[in-house]
Amino acid sequence: MTTTDTVWIDASSGASGDMLLGALVGAGVPVEVLQGAVDAIAPEPVRLRVERVQRNGFAATRCHVEIADSAHHRSWRDVRSLLEAADLAGPVRGLAVRVFERLAGAEATVHGGDPLDVHFHEVGALDAIADVVGVSAGFVHLGAAEIAVSPVAVGSGTIAGAHGTLPVPPPAVAELLRGVPSYAGPAGAPATELCTPTGAALLTTIATGWGPQPPMTTASIGVGAGGRDPEGHANVLRMFVGTTASDRPSQAPLLIESNIDDLDPRVWPAVIAALLRAGASDAWLTPILMKKGRPAHTLSVLVAADRAAVVRTEIFRQTSTIGLREQPLGKHALDREMVSVDVGGETIAVKLASLDGVVVNAQPEYDDVTRAAAALGRPVVDVLADAAAASRSFLR
Repeated sequence: MTTTDTVWIDASSGASGDMLLGALVGAGVPVEVLQGAVDAIAPEPVRLRVERVQRNGFAATRCHVEIADSAHHRSWRDVRSLLEAADLAGPVRGLAVRVFERLAGAEATVHGGDPLDVHFHEVGALDAIADVVGVSAGFVHLGAAEIAVSPVAVGSGTIAGAHGTLPVPPPAVAELLRGVPSYAGPAGAPATELCTPTGAALLTTIATGWGPQPPMTTASIGVGAGGRDPEGHANVLRMFVGTTASDRPSQAPLLIESNIDDLDPRVWPAVIAALLRAGASDAWLTPILMKKGRPAHTLSVLVAADRAAVVRTEIFRQTSTIGLREQPLGKHALDREMVSVDVGGETIAVKLASLDGVVVNAQPEYDDVTRAAAALGRPVVDVLADAAAASRSFLR
């Protein structure tokens, strides 16, 4: 029986960067791993201080991000420059870049303007940069192939922000959580913000699926505390780290399909993106010809059994189909790990796939390639070729 490293995040009481940091430390990630990544990027001293606390009866880990008072607001352009110059491992840098890209894109969507010029206001401060980079380093350290997240509690009421009084969830959080399960929060939760933009950006970037805890053998549990301790509500985020049997019959992946002939073809890219965000392992289209000569497409979606319900719902929400057909599939997956190569001084993450301990495939991460190409002022195809050539050194 093969096993897969698995993490399940219980965000039923909300999520923020510091809660994720605390949960990672509580689950066994050395704080030195997080601090080392933060030290590599912070232009001013930033210290992570760990404290054991209680939140409404829960013993939890609070990770304080201690910095000097600063009102400096940074744009995504500024933050990207810091990330590119930092001495970070390629996978950590790549994950942090994707988190901030998602955050900048959401802010630009709800407030307008170029994502590169978006000023993050509250999330542009050093503590939020430390949150994103520290959490990225923590998840790279865990190396989990599967990261499932519960429906996210967002809160209710209103909050005061840089743009005045805002409804909860704030516009950026609502945009970031578009297409994934969320709700106001548990009974007894205060009428306030439970999920921050940083927390939403981190969860939607690292998640490979959404829903209840998958069948797994839990090795460690981290409980990360938020800053508040309200009555009747445990302000914590829980993280379960362990393994799951990938060849159990109940966990066989499913192939879900539907023939669709009445959907505007321009929306298909958005449909496929939404299904991948909802937890599909893959999704694709096949052109077909239906009865009476009508052109159509077969939508095919590959999904783990424990994520099928969420993906089914998303198919019905995003398309015009009124029925689906399904079949279980056998699956053989190679072991995977992340390494990095250097192209022109730019670090590019590479995914290695191994069969019986022998590396048989090495593929550069395309997002890192495009970032490096932009930084170097070179065509993407050239940087991709150089990265692929450098990756061959890992093949045996």
